[in-house]
Amino acid sequence: MHDNESTDLQRLAISRRRFIGTGALAGAALFLAGSPLGRSALAASIAEANSAFGFANLAATRADTITLPAGYRFDPLISWGQPLHDDSAAYRGDGSHSAAEQLGQFGENNDGMSFFPWPGDSDRALMAINNEYCNYQYLLQHGKPPQSLADVRKAQAAVGVTIIEVRRDAAGAWQFVQGSPYNRRIHANLPMEFAGPARGHDLLKTAADPAGIAPHGTFQNCSSGMTPWGTYLTCEENFTDCFGSSDATLALTPAQKRYSVKLEGASDNRWHLYDERFDISRHPNEVNRHGWVTEIDPFDPQSRPIKRTALGRFKHENAAITTSRDGHVVVYMGDDERGEFIYKFVSRDRFKAEDPAANRHLLDHGDLYVARLGGQEGEQRGSGQWLKLAFGHNGLTRENGFSDHGDVLIRARAAGSQVGATRMDRPEWIAVSPKDGQVYCTLTNNVQRGTEGQPVDAANPRANNVYGQILRWREAGGDAAAERFEWDLFVVAGNPQAHPGSANAGSANVNADNMFNSPDGLAFDKDGRLWIQTDGNYSDAGDFAGMGNNQMLCADPLSGEIRRFLVGPRGCEITGVAFAPDQRALFVGVQHPGEDGQSSFPDHRDGMRPRSTVVVIRREDGGVIGA
Repeated sequence: MHDNESTDLQRLAISRRRFIGTGALAGAALFLAGSPLGRSALAASIAEANSAFGFANLAATRADTITLPAGYRFDPLISWGQPLHDDSAAYRGDGSHSAAEQLGQFGENNDGMSFFPWPGDSDRALMAINNEYCNYQYLLQHGKPPQSLADVRKAQAAVGVTIIEVRRDAAGAWQFVQGSPYNRRIHANLPMEFAGPARGHDLLKTAADPAGIAPHGTFQNCSSGMTPWGTYLTCEENFTDCFGSSDATLALTPAQKRYSVKLEGASDNRWHLYDERFDISRHPNEVNRHGWVTEIDPFDPQSRPIKRTALGRFKHENAAITTSRDGHVVVYMGDDERGEFIYKFVSRDRFKAEDPAANRHLLDHGDLYVARLGGQEGEQRGSGQWLKLAFGHNGLTRENGFSDHGDVLIRARAAGSQVGATRMDRPEWIAVSPKDGQVYCTLTNNVQRGTEGQPVDAANPRANNVYGQILRWREAGGDAAAERFEWDLFVVAGNPQAHPGSANAGSANVNADNMFNSPDGLAFDKDGRLWIQTDGNYSDAGDFAGMGNNQMLCADPLSGEIRRFLVGPRGCEITGVAFAPDQRALFVGVQHPGEDGQSSFPDHRDGMRPRSTVVVIRREDGGVIGA
């Protein structure tokens, strides 16, 4: 078969993929995608369907601001460096703040977030907001990677999580409450606890904590989750970037290599050069104490965060929480690195709405699973199963190198490989539909797809995948605790202008007006609209011509229609999403504006460095967002 014929058949297969449970419109899509009308007729049929959206598709742009559809407005809620307390230092805009001052200010590079309504007061709430990592050209006055322990301490003070109070004013606008006793920073040196099966494990013991029960800090916090009992789950992602070795001859262990530990560390962190805790040649187990889901009680400022080891150790993106048919808590998680896995945890005990105290230990007991996806290459749909990761099961034995269940959880990646899980195109956020329980996962991109060990397959259908796709599945019987599921690809991102007629044009619900790359953030609103955020190439050239800055789109899971809702400022990632309960306010994160040096967002004035910011979006008529 000629290469062009292979590409055309692959493109046709993508166009013909079915939506699970979409009924007549899916049948129309199948017919039209195979007809001479192709993409344009399918787009027209979608447009003529009853739309779930009350806004027009937004054009791509490279403007250095938040761009929204007509009838919408945005206001900054809080930005990096904003003082949290009445005695906190005001942001100066020149990188001169000390570590102590940074501890009293909003952290840098906000990412995932959750909105916690105040009991009995609809105009008051708390928000938990991740602060993922540092842009040293803006954080530090000299604009270079850390050059001293003082620089490292400031970086450690800027990452982790920030808890803030917000209130709604008489005009309907949500405002940050400076000086609230609930405002606090949860940072890289804060004392914490381990809980669950790996607590006290030998691989978690260090000279500073010989019992292996009291880690310090959380950092590289990507996205998050909100439990039904009112706590926040923050997810530690690229934690190994903060580690390195003072011994250039050190031989990395297979476990360290599997988690991408490097002797020199990440070039822009250098923590290990000035803080020996992050030197793996001196404290090799310290790296094992990170890469967990950490639970925080935002309503108790004195509480100590808890790392929940039953959920496994890997580069967590977010934690999407639902309940099974009989009340067990289910947590879906992606491991965001090329060729890594999708996981879920099913609690041993049932959620009890009337007993919040009992729920506080639900995440310490249960079963961790990893996904294996089957399907015919070119079909972009198939069936799958969840494989239990438990010592003594599925080859997770001493004979295969696992000493006990704590070891399985600490080396979850190796356990996933042992049981034969499917290597995915960087699993990022996962979201569960409130309407039908289907689960969606962004697979953001993977330029290593098609290389040895990562062959093209049904769920990861393109080599050198620069655009990404969104996977979805329905658990058997509609039960989140099931061990089997059916899956398809909801959308395959691409550029139909740059690659007409090829697999890189994307699926049939991608067109010149809504195209995007690298889907990342993902969330449902109460009405079942799916919100998609991107963290991709914003060059607006070559493979990405016509896509503009990173953006936020809205999708109708039933029709497959996708419309662009928001475009961010230059050089940013759009990440982090939360709705007020009445859906009349949407909180969205703008991370690292000016990463390319070409933004002044949000201050837009001389002498102020660009700042990551959480914005609040409202309709000018006070209506429901997106409706």
